[in-house]
Amino acid sequence: MIEFVCDYAEGAHERILQKLVETNYVQTPGYGEDKFCQEARDLIRKHCKAPKADVHFLEGGTQTNLTVISSALRPHQGVVAAECGHIAVHETGAIEATGHKVLPVESADGKIKPEQIRQLYYSHIQDVNHEHLVQPKMVYISNPTEYGLLYSLNELQAVFDACRECGYYLYMDGARMGYGLASSVNSLALADIARLCDVFYIGGTKCGAMFGEAVVITNDVLKEDFRYMIKQKGGMLAKGRMLGIQFLELFRDNLYFDICAHGNRLSARMKQGFLEKGWELYVDSNTNQQFPIIPNDILKKIGEKYSYCIFEKREDNTTVARFCTSWATKECQVDEFLEDLKQW
Repeated sequence: MIEFVCDYAEGAHERILQKLVETNYVQTPGYGEDKFCQEARDLIRKHCKAPKADVHFLEGGTQTNLTVISSALRPHQGVVAAECGHIAVHETGAIEATGHKVLPVESADGKIKPEQIRQLYYSHIQDVNHEHLVQPKMVYISNPTEYGLLYSLNELQAVFDACRECGYYLYMDGARMGYGLASSVNSLALADIARLCDVFYIGGTKCGAMFGEAVVITNDVLKEDFRYMIKQKGGMLAKGRMLGIQFLELFRDNLYFDICAHGNRLSARMKQGFLEKGWELYVDSNTNQQFPIIPNDILKKIGEKYSYCIFEKREDNTTVARFCTSWATKECQVDEFLEDLKQW
């Protein structure tokens, strides 16, 4: 079985494994206070052009989301997310388990629009019963979105402006940020994200690391006591060096961006193959996820050899499927898939 179901099917980039072996017997302090973590923080700050940002390393995306969101919000406050957002549908109620409600808004492409933010703010504050309702305080976005789409610089600026007007924090989930930054249609730099988000994370788990995410906090209000929250949520890894070493290697010599560009390039080849079959695409993704609408009989044949995700079953005997490449997907795997596709 060739895996196109996700972008974390493989282990880690060989440079990371090599560095972990090379440093295996180096003695360091624990809990992320080692020299490797500090070097990685400095390197990330440099890429973000945010010398005063706090950088913290956590183990995984769900843990990162619940730690960041529960740390930022007071007990009566909630977080706004697209109805298809990861925290709304794919984290087993992790945010609600911390006592904070996810407030979903409609979205056909996974993006949140500035007018939705303003509408939510005014509908809440103008409600005579607003003190009986969960107060929105943070807007959660993903880039790329769950559908592989990207916020443009203008779009992110508009969302940021709306959040500032309404007094909301803006938080970006960057689980697949590398594929977004490496996309041929991307208009955002890490420095833009650092300037326009109060807090965000740089995904490692899906972008070449064995595990780990790097949280970047630019809003001073959110920096205070964040390490306490990491500890309380079970995210303070004793051998924190394991995280720092990985990000130190990812952000050396452009590795993070190069390997994610590889995943995008192979995804674009699969996209072209779907189009040549005459299949409609649910969205026009230019990252490492593709969403073709496939006749069910052909999808069944594909599933005998290749894995994928089902996003939506339709009444016309077709299915919206997701095919996901990664930093480690082999050219020959895509070659084989495209050759088989011609026969179906």
